[in-house]
Amino acid sequence: MTLDKHKLDGIDQITAKTLPTKDFEALLVGAGYQRTGSAPANGNRVKVWWNHLIYRRVEAIYSPDGTIAITAYHVD
Repeated sequence: MTLDKHKLDGIDQITAKTLPTKDFEALLVGAGYQRTGSAPANGNRVKVWWNHLIYRRVEAIYSPDGTIAITAYHVD
């Protein structure tokens, strides 16, 4: 699971395998996404959902401590 495997609507292709959460979230917020919720994920990771008025919903997986964005993909 890596960020560079998926293309997110409204964001240039991410070429890094992971990003610090603050950098990843800045990309999403800059494209108009809003964080809508979170839940525990497999492997003690954190799952976070992002919505947009036009683009498809994004589900992102963060490290257990929430400091690294590991992957993100569209779920709709």
